[in-house]
Amino acid sequence: MQEIMTLIQDPAAWVALITLVVMEVVLGIDNLIFISILTNKLPHEHREKARKVGIGLALIMRLALLGTVAWIVQLTEPLFEAFGHGFSWKDLILIAGGLFLVWKATKEIHHSVDPIDHQEDFIATSATTGFASAIGQILLLDLVFSVDSIITAVGMTPHLPIMVIAVIAAVTVMLVAATPLANFIERNPTIVMLALAFLLMIGTTLIADGMGFHVPKGYVYAAMAFSALVEVLNMFARNARKRKREGAH
Repeated sequence: MQEIMTLIQDPAAWVALITLVVMEVVLGIDNLIFISILTNKLPHEHREKARKVGIGLALIMRLALLGTVAWIVQLTEPLFEAFGHGFSWKDLILIAGGLFLVWKATKEIHHSVDPIDHQEDFIATSATTGFASAIGQILLLDLVFSVDSIITAVGMTPHLPIMVIAVIAAVTVMLVAATPLANFIERNPTIVMLALAFLLMIGTTLIADGMGFHVPKGYVYAAMAFSALVEVLNMFARNARKRKREGAH
């Protein structure tokens, strides 16, 4: 309690908190896009529940990981060396998560381009199996992003209460934004393809980071923001043409 009161009176702690919250929210965008695409494949009555349960369990997992922050930091220590790079547990986790994202995004792009082929759909048609599968995948990917964000957070502040507040704030934003984002993606098929391309790029970035080739996140998010802006302009143009055709009739 004494530590919390000290942090409240420390301006540097407030700066660290705000910075960390912004960082967690930005990093959460990747996860949110994945959750939106994944849960949109479930029956309508299960979608919102899957988002809430998945994000809620992800919050519990992140808080549990924060409790083992000393162990998490040790994941950066090299285990073995290959191709001139010392691979740590963090690197292996990032590579595994990146490969999963690339595979999942490629699979979904295939189904989007060839919607007739449903034989290999990743999520089963059974509502129960699909729900459990969606929750499992949400937690799996959140584990990858959680390890990366916690190690980054430790480098920004040594205070656990600040990390906990930042994680809770970021997950709350995800919880609020999940359904509106998922509905927006569902209403706009071209956004789905763009979002899958984002996941493909994010997966490739995770693999590169794990292999020792650091790609600045600013470049990735700038490219994503530019692509999203272009697509928004295209949507406005399509709507304008649609209104013009309707007016002509």
